[in-house]
Amino acid sequence: MNIIIDIRSLTDKKRTGVGEYTYELLDNIFALDKDSNYFLFYNSFQDVSNSLPKWSGDNVYFVGTSLPNKILNLLLLGKFLKLDNLVKNQIKKKKINLHLEKIDYWFSPNINFLNLSKDIKHILTIHDLSFEFLPKCFSRKMLLWHSLTKPQSQAYHAHLVFAPSQNTKNDLVDIYHLNPNSIKVLYPGISKRFLDFLKTKIDVEFLQKKYNLPKNFIFFLGTLEPRKNILGLIEAYKKSNLINKHIYLVIAGNRGWKYDKIISAIDKTRGVNYIGYVDASDKPALYQLSSLFVYPSLYEGFGFPVLEAMISGVPVITSNRSSLPEIVSDQVTLVNPHNVMELKNAILNNFRKKEKSVLVVEDFVKFNWEKMAKDFLEMLSN
Repeated sequence: MNIIIDIRSLTDKKRTGVGEYTYELLDNIFALDKDSNYFLFYNSFQDVSNSLPKWSGDNVYFVGTSLPNKILNLLLLGKFLKLDNLVKNQIKKKKINLHLEKIDYWFSPNINFLNLSKDIKHILTIHDLSFEFLPKCFSRKMLLWHSLTKPQSQAYHAHLVFAPSQNTKNDLVDIYHLNPNSIKVLYPGISKRFLDFLKTKIDVEFLQKKYNLPKNFIFFLGTLEPRKNILGLIEAYKKSNLINKHIYLVIAGNRGWKYDKIISAIDKTRGVNYIGYVDASDKPALYQLSSLFVYPSLYEGFGFPVLEAMISGVPVITSNRSSLPEIVSDQVTLVNPHNVMELKNAILNNFRKKEKSVLVVEDFVKFNWEKMAKDFLEMLSN
């Protein structure tokens, strides 16, 4: 098979959930399939070679273009350009010695600007419909972007749609009225790198200096944006009075959008520390060093940080909304994210009980990148 994969989400070194999803899935696919040809399309006006993964299989080819993204998006939006034809032309220019009589599939690991030839079978992952349910959590620019990319139309015309949870599948059926048979749930997995880092001995003193960590802290990790409900977490922490017991709240993650109020609340609240983006190699240790992980998101298509925290053995509180109840173990405390007092009480109760969250063997089987890659390849070959 000849498969083009859109890796535009991998042009940034600081990967978010979509970037991690794309990297881990492809890494496992390439380890399993040595027969198909994979053409990895990316576009950037800047040199992003240092940000791209270093896959070097004989059947894996990077095919990049250097148009300004705005120009490329306008060409696709106006249907002046077929993206598969652009990739084919680049393959010819690179003199890749293959006879491309047919492209079997175009795989989009996330929604993006797209215009394909009619004979191309499009496979699309839709991670969530947060922009449909919570438009106030997005900037005008982001809402315009989602409007212009036309996710409903892409999903409707796709040969197959992948969802990372049953909840997202249900949303696609309810909101976009897709045929349930056209949507397959493929659960993401636990990164091998994360598990390897988890086994590494923690240098507590080094991490405390690197991130200016207090000794006892509640931990949150995620992009700073309204949907993550960080303001609710800060308010619940403030009401808990745990600062009087020298227990702090540490917030980590990239600044996303509409984060001004979040930064302001952090600056104004005693005991709250923002440490910014954390290196992937440090994440397992930060989970383990924390006394409690709290993730009161209003909506998630999956929720990688919750899964990572459970694997790390830290007590976890998260929302009883969207996909989150679907992925957690029985030891996790679920709360209504809109109820600050409920969240506050859950935080205090967890400090009293000090129960750890654990994943059982069945969870490791369920959330497994290799299994997901096998299921993905099986669906393509059918």
